[in-house]
Amino acid sequence: MSPTFILFFLLLCFTSQPCHRRIFTSAAGGQWQLLQKSIGISGMHMQLLNNDKVIIFDRTDFGKSNLSLPDGKCRNDPHDTALTVDCTAHSVEYNVAVNTFRALTVQTDVWCSSGALMPDGRLVQTGGFNDGERRVRIFTPCDSSCDWVEIENGLAGRRWYATNHILPDDRQIIVGGRREFNYEFYPKNTAPGLFKLPFLSETNERGVENNLYPFCHLNVDGNLFIFANNRAILLDYVNNRVVKMYPSIPGGDPRSYPSTGSSVLLPLKNIQGPAIEAEVLICGGAPRGSYLLAVNGTLVPALNTCGRIKITDPNPQWVMEMMPQARVMGDMILLPDGTVLIINGAAAGTAGWENGRDPVLNPVIYRPDNPIGLRFEIQNPTTIPRMYHSSGVLLRDGRVLVGGSNPHIYYNFTGVLFPTELSLEAFSPDYLDFLFNNIRPKIIAPANLANLYYGQKLTIRFSCDAPVVQDRVVVTLVSPSFSTHSFSMNQRQLVLGKNMVIVLGMNFYDVEVTMPPSAVLAPSGNYLMFVVHQNIPSEGIWIHLQP
Repeated sequence: MSPTFILFFLLLCFTSQPCHRRIFTSAAGGQWQLLQKSIGISGMHMQLLNNDKVIIFDRTDFGKSNLSLPDGKCRNDPHDTALTVDCTAHSVEYNVAVNTFRALTVQTDVWCSSGALMPDGRLVQTGGFNDGERRVRIFTPCDSSCDWVEIENGLAGRRWYATNHILPDDRQIIVGGRREFNYEFYPKNTAPGLFKLPFLSETNERGVENNLYPFCHLNVDGNLFIFANNRAILLDYVNNRVVKMYPSIPGGDPRSYPSTGSSVLLPLKNIQGPAIEAEVLICGGAPRGSYLLAVNGTLVPALNTCGRIKITDPNPQWVMEMMPQARVMGDMILLPDGTVLIINGAAAGTAGWENGRDPVLNPVIYRPDNPIGLRFEIQNPTTIPRMYHSSGVLLRDGRVLVGGSNPHIYYNFTGVLFPTELSLEAFSPDYLDFLFNNIRPKIIAPANLANLYYGQKLTIRFSCDAPVVQDRVVVTLVSPSFSTHSFSMNQRQLVLGKNMVIVLGMNFYDVEVTMPPSAVLAPSGNYLMFVVHQNIPSEGIWIHLQP
C-alpha cells in the first residue's frame, strides 16, 4: 500500500477531529516550500556534499549575477564572452541545515559542464565552455571558507555537454561532449589520453546532435551502459570495446540533448545474490525533428512515453509505458523509498534558448514495483516554471531541492515568457507528512559519517513510535548525484535487503544488513543510508563505504 493511499485514508479519518486540523494543498501528492526567493544565480548545476551543503553554479557568461563576490573580489578573465571583469558570483554554497548561502568564485566558464564526487568527498567538476572546456575544478567540503580550485588543461578533450561517472577503481570516466566522440579518465595517473568511441559519432545528427549529455550507468558487471539519441551500448572501458549493443528504443525518437529526456538506473536489489538484475528507465524527450522546428518557431508536443529495459538480460527488450503528462527537460530523482520522482520541464519544444513552452508544474511519482498502468501518480504542482537549465537533488531529510530555469542567453527578468529564475524550492514527497511520524524510523546507530566496508555485516539500531511491522523494513543506500540538464550523474540506489528485525523494547529495534560486496556494485565513497518502514523513510545518515 502506497503512502498516498494511507495518507488519503488518514485524512478522511481525521477531518472531524479539531486537534488534527491542518490545511493541505491536496489529500496527497506532496508539498512545496519556497526556501529562497533569490540566491543571486540560477541553479543550472547542483551537487549535494557530505556536510549537507549543496554546490550550485550557472555560467560566467550570463553577465552580472544578482550576488556580489565578497570583500570586493572580482574575476578577471580576458577570454570571457560577456564580462572580462566581473565582481559578481556564478556559484554558491547552499547550507541546507540553516537555509543560507554564500558566494563562491569560479575563474573560467562552467556552462554545461559535468562532475561527480570522488571517494574522499571532493567534488571534481570538469569542462565547460570557452576557456573552461579543458578545466578541472575541485571543491573540498569545509566549514566556511573553502572555494573552487582550478586546474588548467586538466583534460585531454574539450568537455562541453559531457557526462561523468565514478568507477570501481575510484577514477571518473568522462564521456562525450560537443564534437568529442571519445572518453577519458580523471585522475590521469594511468590513462592520460583520449579513447575513441565511434558510437557517439554514429548517434550524432548533423546540425542537431541529439546525443549530448549521454545517459551513463555503471552496470552490475562493471561495464558502462551508455545511451545516446535513441539507442545504447555496454562499454568495456578497460579494454575500449563494446560488449553489447541494445535495440533502439521503440518509436525511434531521440531522448538526449537537445531532445532532452531523463534516465535512472532503478534500485538494485538482491545484491548478495548470484544474479543481480539491473534495469534502466528513460522518460520523456522530444519527437525527431522537434529541435529544428523549435528554432524556427514551431513548438511540437513533447514525448509522453517511458522506456524500461533490463540491461542484464541476455536478450534485452524495451517495455514502453505511458506517462500521465508529456515532458521534455524533466529530471528523474531516486527517492529513498525506492520510487522515482519526475520533476521540472515543459510539455512542448526542446532544450535550447527560448525553445520550451507549456511548463509542467506537477511532478510525478513512478512506482517501479507496481503493475504497468498503476505506476504513475501525479503530485501537487509548484507555481514556478522550471524550464531549460533547471536541476534538482535529493537531500538527507528526504526532500528534493529544486532550482534553476534560464532559457535566455543572459539573465533576463522582464519582458519574456519565462524570466530567469533565481529561487530555490523544496518538494516534500507525501512520505514526509506529519501523519506518518509515528511509523517513521529514526536511526540511532551507526553514527553519521561512519566508515563501513564491503561485505560488512552491520547492525543498525533505530527507534519508531509505533510497533514495527517487521517484514516491512528495508535499508537503502543512495549515492549523491551531480544534476544538470535533466540528468543526475552517478545516481545509484542499493536495497540492502529485508532482514530480521529484533525488538529491543522501549520503541527501539535492531536490523542487521550486509553491505554491498564490492565496488562494482557500489563504488567507494559517501552514501546516504535510510531505514524504510512501510514505505516511510527515516532521515538519512551519511556513511562512507570503502574496501
